[in-house]
Order: sequence, then C-alpha cells, then structure tokens
Amino acid sequence: MEFRFPERIPCGIGFAPLTWHTHREKLEEVVLRHPLLFPGYRKGSVDFDSFGDVYREGEYYTDNWGCVWYNRIGGLEGQVVGHPLEDWAALENYEFPDVMTKSERGDRDWNSIRESIARQKERGELVVANGERLFDRLYFLRGFENLMMDFATDDPHLQVLIDRFTEHQLKLVNEYLKIGVDAVAFHTDIGAQNALMISPAKFRKYIKSMFMKLFRPIREAGAHVILSSDGRLIEIVDDLIECGVSVHDPQLRANTLDDIEKFYKGRLCANVDLDRQMWAFCTPEDIDAQVKEVVERLYMPEGGLMISASVWDANTPIENIDALCTALEKHVMSVRFAG
Repeated sequence: MEFRFPERIPCGIGFAPLTWHTHREKLEEVVLRHPLLFPGYRKGSVDFDSFGDVYREGEYYTDNWGCVWYNRIGGLEGQVVGHPLEDWAALENYEFPDVMTKSERGDRDWNSIRESIARQKERGELVVANGERLFDRLYFLRGFENLMMDFATDDPHLQVLIDRFTEHQLKLVNEYLKIGVDAVAFHTDIGAQNALMISPAKFRKYIKSMFMKLFRPIREAGAHVILSSDGRLIEIVDDLIECGVSVHDPQLRANTLDDIEKFYKGRLCANVDLDRQMWAFCTPEDIDAQVKEVVERLYMPEGGLMISASVWDANTPIENIDALCTALEKHVMSVRFAG
C-alpha cells in the first residue's frame, strides 16, 4: 500500500458457504494441498452445511438498521427486501443503531475488540478494523429504485440522510482510531458491470464528501483506508485517490486489465479481483494465463499490487479451483521483489 518495495505480492482466495456446501471434502482436499494459501487450516474446520444469518434459504432476517433480508439461495448472502426509509416520512424519527453497542447484524463489545486488537499486535499482525457499509447502506435503507430516483431528482431528503449517516460512521471510525488500528476497511458497492450506478457528477456531488470526511481522518492518523467496491469505477479513480483510499479491489472483468494498468499502476494500490465470472466456463489453462498476465502487466518492484480471488458459486469445477490455487502459488507467491 505504501510502495516501499515489499518482499512479496499479497494474495488470497475465498469461498462462499455455497461453494463449500457443494464441493465439501473435495474442496477441503484442495485447501489442504495448498498450505501457503491457507496457512493453519485443519481438516474438519468448516461445517459444510452450516449457514449463518442471511445465508439460509427461505428465511427472513432483520438487521440492526431495520433492513429486512430475504434469501433465495442457501449459502449465498440474501438481499434486502424491506427498507425502513422507503418513505421519506420515516426519516425524521429514524434512529441509527448505536455504534457503541451494535454492528450491522450483532452486538459490538468494545472491550473484546480492544483485547482482540492487542493480541493481533502482539503477534505482529496488520490490524484491520471493519468500517462496514457506505453507499450500499443507502440503498438498503431507501430501496435501490427509490435511491436512484433521489439522485436523479436531487431530492433534498437525500443530503439530510447522507449527512446523518456520515456522522454516524465517523463515530465508528473515531473509536477505532482511538485504539490505534493499522487500517479501516469499508464495503461500498457503487459500480455496475459497465459503469457506476450513478453518474460521476452525482458521485462528486453527494458521495465524495462523505468519503472525504470518513477517509481523511484515517490517513491523518497514520492508518490506511481499504475500500472494497465492486463494478466499474474507472471514472472515479482520481477521486478515490483524492479522498485518501489506500487500496481498492478493482474487478478485472468490469474494469479491464488495460484500464487497471492505466489508472491504478503506480498511483493507487490495486487488490485485483480476478475474473470470477469465468471460473465455471473456462479451462485450467485459461486461469493460469489470466493470473500470469495480471502479474506481468501490473507488477512493480515498488509494490502497489495485491491479488484476490473468490469462488462464489456452485458451478465452478473443483479442477478449476485447484488450478486457481496453483496459479496463485506459481505466478504470485513465487515472486520476490528486488527492492
């Protein structure tokens, strides 16, 4: 993130509960064959049939914001179908969850958080705090179509909601900064497959100021901002840099390798999200070629490159999952920077 000639390219791979449920012991065998990617994994660590809240098929769940989730596919996160601010009339009396006691879906115990962070620091680990959701929380509260109309019509309630929401999130950020975390990670899906969900002009009018107010204090405290935001964000990369984002995870298919190279390389650390949309339809050779090209095109001895992979479906063959692990070990983990 700091372009200080790191020793290696950080990389990782994650699986959805659905993927574990589908492949079961076969997936566990793959994980056990790749201990560099999955250090410390022990056989039997994953319950293939245990799904948490919003992951259980056919169930409704209400989070601490009053958003109602429904799941149609077991093992994948559901979607919000009940929006507490669907009618703007509810805004005046709407109460945000208390950051001192509530997270999105559970309780927050700051004493336990402090103890956990202290243990991480003792082990020499990077301490990354969960800043939770930003833009996506807005459409969870309002409903996606309603929120898009709010942006399109410049509804005056929208800025009121964003201002209140920003102050709420800033309280969370400040608590983490008091403890002394190394980074704060936010989730804020704002891109679709081919463009932003809103225009760059609307982003700069409504969302950029929220990012600035939340991210700049983190950077000024000497910590980093990790932003996870799916879809095509090329048009606002300069804005993300200005706001203080330290690392973003551009999706390879949506943003293209050409544009990631053009807009990120040497400017903003890219945690490149490999093309998960191809895993079920390609060959192991295709996967190897993709990982190899990403490293060849984006590698710099100064740093600025991370690589992440996700298998989030039930259709990717186990052979392709193994090939993905092998390619990461071959082309990413084998690279040692010369700095």
